[in-house]
Amino acid sequence: MDDSVECGQCGAVGLEPGFVEDSGEGSRGFARWIAGPLERGVFGGAKRLGRTRWEIEAYRCPQCGHLELFARREM
Repeated sequence: MDDSVECGQCGAVGLEPGFVEDSGEGSRGFARWIAGPLERGVFGGAKRLGRTRWEIEAYRCPQCGHLELFARREM
């Protein structure tokens, strides 16, 4: 549990760290946040070329179940 992260819904501290899974074809197993509006390519997939990607860190409140998401720049 992370005592430095506070629940934005109920104010509890001690959120449980986790991640948002991406189980789509060719995925790396975790989701990323990409800046800018969603634009789709010819085959319907999201255009990502040249955009900055950020890993999503997720924390779950053990009291109310609320999720807090934070984007951390990938190295």
